[in-house]
Amino acid sequence: MQPSLRTIRHGLHTATERLAHELAQPGDDSPQWDRLQWQLAAAAAAAHGVSPLLQRRSLWQNAHWNSFLDEQRQHVEDRHRRIALLLSRIDSAARNAGIALVGLKGTALHRLGVYLPGDRPMADIDLLVAPEDALATAALLCELGYEASFQQWKHQVFKPVQGDAVAGLGEHRDAPINIEVHTRIQERLPVRSVDITARIWPEHAQPGLNPYPSIGALMCHLLLHAAGGICHRSIRLMHLHDLALLTTRMGPRDWQQLWEDPAVSPWWALPPLQLLQRYYRAVVPAQVMARLHAECPRLLRLRAARQTLTTASCSNLWLSALPGIEWSGSLSEARQYLRERVVPSAECRKERADMLQTQLWLQDQPWVRQTQARRLMTRLTRPVPRTDMLYVVRAALDGYLQPA
Repeated sequence: MQPSLRTIRHGLHTATERLAHELAQPGDDSPQWDRLQWQLAAAAAAAHGVSPLLQRRSLWQNAHWNSFLDEQRQHVEDRHRRIALLLSRIDSAARNAGIALVGLKGTALHRLGVYLPGDRPMADIDLLVAPEDALATAALLCELGYEASFQQWKHQVFKPVQGDAVAGLGEHRDAPINIEVHTRIQERLPVRSVDITARIWPEHAQPGLNPYPSIGALMCHLLLHAAGGICHRSIRLMHLHDLALLTTRMGPRDWQQLWEDPAVSPWWALPPLQLLQRYYRAVVPAQVMARLHAECPRLLRLRAARQTLTTASCSNLWLSALPGIEWSGSLSEARQYLRERVVPSAECRKERADMLQTQLWLQDQPWVRQTQARRLMTRLTRPVPRTDMLYVVRAALDGYLQPA
């Protein structure tokens, strides 16, 4: 008999918060959980991308759990070799073509030695390219065996010509490596666009793969990405761990990068840093937090102070009717957000159609094919579970702690 959604919701909350504390501050005491709770812990670890990190850091002694973490780490390590080889091919091809690229997020963290191979999953490779080189980059990727899959306001996605998505729980060494090509580094919070491209692009970019201009620039990008994750209820524990590790390399000049453009406030950096400090003993200078606290809008500041990893992520099983509305900077922005929730733009409708065609967890789900107005009204009248998290939960119930 399948557990109720309310039981799953409670179990995900329990697992997520316990895993977050275990990753940040490992302890000796293993949880005394029943079979279902361990299955939900596996689902939470997979959804938050931290199984291989837990394999190295957690002190819990549970044979099935340790075996699951060992297996996940091996998958990620094997996949890392494939990604490293692909990045080498991209670098060589870009040098020959005279195209400058910046390897973003996970690529940069591995390049800096923040992570060892196998520590951190990478679902795809993110690249930043100058707008005038976007077409040439697309042609380059096609020569490397890729094809355009779909395009969103944020990036264009390329997928391998050969290779299908691999269903199952967590990471898999044979899963296709998609490539996301960005011409801007930006987030919509929730409708206002925050663009930090100028901070990310190197002043003297050379053909091939380039690093970020500085540690501070990388931190700015990770914080903006985390802000988008919190706003849209999709942040992962892995993203908080990225921030925690990078803070150990930050000096005063690096933190000052947040205010590189005096005309643009980094108000959006407060919620991810507050969430980080809820779990980690990360050393964020008090003056940085005080300055961000003063610049962050009051409503968002109050909400961020109460936020947990569960409420800000897919671990909160119920869909929110109006996710991120508290990030609106004004009443007019909130009204625009509400209009777009009720009547999505043509761009939003196309983005949704592309997701339905390309994302495994959205296949054969009647809910996601309903009209936006109907979905919104349903969310306002009764709890509706998240399709993405239910997909992971089903994989855990079917594949973890089951007879071979």
